[in-house]
Amino acid sequence: MADTTTKVVAITGASSGIGEASARRLAVDGHHLFLGARRTDRVDRLVADITAAGGTAVARRLDVTEAGDVRDFVAAANERYGRVDVMVNNAGVMPLSPLEALRTEEWDRMIDVNLRGVLHGIAAALPVMRAQGGGHIVNIASVGAYEVSPTASVYCATKFAVRAISEGLRLESAGDIRVTLVSPGVTESELADRISDPEAREAMRRYRAVALPASAIADAIAYAVSRPPQVDVNEIVVRPAASFR
Repeated sequence: MADTTTKVVAITGASSGIGEASARRLAVDGHHLFLGARRTDRVDRLVADITAAGGTAVARRLDVTEAGDVRDFVAAANERYGRVDVMVNNAGVMPLSPLEALRTEEWDRMIDVNLRGVLHGIAAALPVMRAQGGGHIVNIASVGAYEVSPTASVYCATKFAVRAISEGLRLESAGDIRVTLVSPGVTESELADRISDPEAREAMRRYRAVALPASAIADAIAYAVSRPPQVDVNEIVVRPAASFR
C-alpha cells in the first residue's frame, strides 16, 4: 500500500539529470518541492514547468559544498512549507581520470560535492526531522558504491562512503528517520560530459552506449518515498537490463 500523503521534498542538484527527473516525478505525485542547484536559470525553468502543470515547487540557489548554504536551504524549505519530510541528497560530479594523472583538484571536487555535500544535507535535515517527529533521507550513490572501475577510483571511493554513511544513519535511527540509498547504473546525464581526461572520457563514452533514462531513477525514488511509514526501503540498485556490471 502506497503512502499518498503529500510531502515536502527537498532535492539538491535539481537543475538536470536525476535531480530534475525526480522533481518532475514527485510533483506529479502531488508532493511539494523545494529545489536547489547552482544553475539558477535552469532550476527556475524547472519550477516554471512544474507550476504550469499544476504542481508546487520553489527554487533556491544552492552550493552543497558549503555547509551553511545547505543549512539555509533546508531552513528556507521548512519556513516555506512548515516541515521537510524528505531530503534527497542528489548533487554529484564525476570527473574521472587515472590516479597517475594526478588531477588532485578534481579529486577534491568529488570529495567536496559527492561526500561532504551528502553529509551537509544530512546535518541540515536531521535536526528539522527530529523536531517534527520523523523524516526520510534519500542518498543517491551509484553502482560505483559496490565496485571499482579504472579511472573511477576516487569517484567510487566517494560513493562507497555514501553507502557506508547511509547504513550508519539507518542503524542510528530509531525508526523515525527512514534512510534510502539509491544506486543508479549507467544513466543519461551531463556528468560524463564534464570529464576532462581524454582516456576516461572515451572509456565512459563506450561504457554509456546503453543507458537508463533519468526517469527510471526518479521512479525508484518515488517508490521509496511512497511506502507506508512502517516500511523503510534501504537500498535500491537500478541498472540497464543489458548491463553486465
